[in-house]
Amino acid sequence: MGLTGGPAGGFPRPGPWQMAKVTEIRRETATAKTFRLELPIPVSFLAGQHFIIRLTAPDGYVAQRSYSVGSAPASEDPSSAVELTVERLPDGEVSSFLHDVVAVGDELEVRGAIGGWFVWRGDTPAVLIGGGSGVVPLMSMLRLARQEGRAELLRVIVSVRTPGDLYYPDELPGPQTTVVYTRATPPDWPRPAGRLAVADLAGVDPGATGFICGSARFADPATSVLEEAGIPASQIRVERFGPTG
Repeated sequence: MGLTGGPAGGFPRPGPWQMAKVTEIRRETATAKTFRLELPIPVSFLAGQHFIIRLTAPDGYVAQRSYSVGSAPASEDPSSAVELTVERLPDGEVSSFLHDVVAVGDELEVRGAIGGWFVWRGDTPAVLIGGGSGVVPLMSMLRLARQEGRAELLRVIVSVRTPGDLYYPDELPGPQTTVVYTRATPPDWPRPAGRLAVADLAGVDPGATGFICGSARFADPATSVLEEAGIPASQIRVERFGPTG
């Protein structure tokens, strides 16, 4: 069985724990990898939701963390695979294991999809703002829009420190996206390095829903910038994360 819509909000509900096979591992940056997982029980999910990975040691010790889905939902049927992009955090129990130990062919215990607030169904205008690894759920939204031929609905702004910190560098760029480098830029980059500013959001649709994902240090000022650009606070959804490992 897959995931079914919830009785009230119509969101996919978490299915059972299952053992997913790692079929591909791609390096995104020096500290981030994408893991493609084949699911024995296909699941339905929405762009913006996440999955839990649970690790159990031989002595019974359990550690688990939530990771956003970066891949696009399937158009119709439940998905038999998901892609989770994981940043390796210093002293992170789960992220260190995934980066240093897990190889293609291994199995991981996962459960999802989870989350009903920070989701986009692909049919309304949206402004997506991501800081660093906060781009992952936004990439699911962008991939969905491109997959469905609705990329014109999105405006995507991604803020990173340097070119080497940019996730999905070969796929992210496009007419929908703006990259803001805060510390160093590529050669001949048209915008000087600096923090996200209202000018980066010029021309956003005031009727769009705003989605902001990143650390609290990024998300709070980004929310203020988005409001100053004309998006009411009531139309902004924020997902903050911290170094949970």
